[in-house]
Amino acid sequence: MLPVLLGEDAQAIVDGLLNAVRSGCTEAQLAQLVTYATALRVARFHTNNDHGDWNSAHHPFTFANAVQQGIRRVPTIELLRGVFDAAMSVYLNRFLNVPPARLPEPKDTVADPESLLERLPELLDRQQQVNEAGRLVAQYLYSGGKPERLMAMLAKLMLRENRDFHVIQSIEAAFRLYIQLSDPQEGVPVLVAAARYLAAHAPTMRSQEQTYQMAYRLHRGDRLFEASNEDT
Repeated sequence: MLPVLLGEDAQAIVDGLLNAVRSGCTEAQLAQLVTYATALRVARFHTNNDHGDWNSAHHPFTFANAVQQGIRRVPTIELLRGVFDAAMSVYLNRFLNVPPARLPEPKDTVADPESLLERLPELLDRQQQVNEAGRLVAQYLYSGGKPERLMAMLAKLMLRENRDFHVIQSIEAAFRLYIQLSDPQEGVPVLVAAARYLAAHAPTMRSQEQTYQMAYRLHRGDRLFEASNEDT
């Protein structure tokens, strides 16, 4: 079904979804499959696209995630329609993967995956490290690295940036989808997508950190505005 969702035949996509429902596929299972397809659009987003096109890949992913989380709680016909809407977005956005960025393969593994994780912050200190970040994340996971540590690192790297709502949405959607997938290997492209999207929007000025530091110092009881020698 996944190749059909990522294909170029809109009618085949609709027919495939309907046949899946008729064959006993639950609403939640169908929603997860479509969400996974939207995540692959991000994971395979080619950097030759305009930078603004990241949003064209981002919006279907986060929309599909919202529909999926809703349908897991209350499966309704209205939310099932949202699954079909998301699937059509996958179809309309196929140009973002022409040509598709190559998904990292489970090779070139290392004995110490934690050393790879330590390199990720420095990697995201530089611009245009989208593909490099994706490869590092895949190599870490294929080498037996712990997904929980990777997600914690990605969240930390997101928080140090002047992130916007889109970045927060993408990271949240990727983490939810990865956790809900039964096969960790199947989930690798999902976290690759998260890393690539974050890398595409890093580094920023990181000016928000000053606000957090001031709040932390106030929490400790520090005197922030005490006169210094420079003021006299």
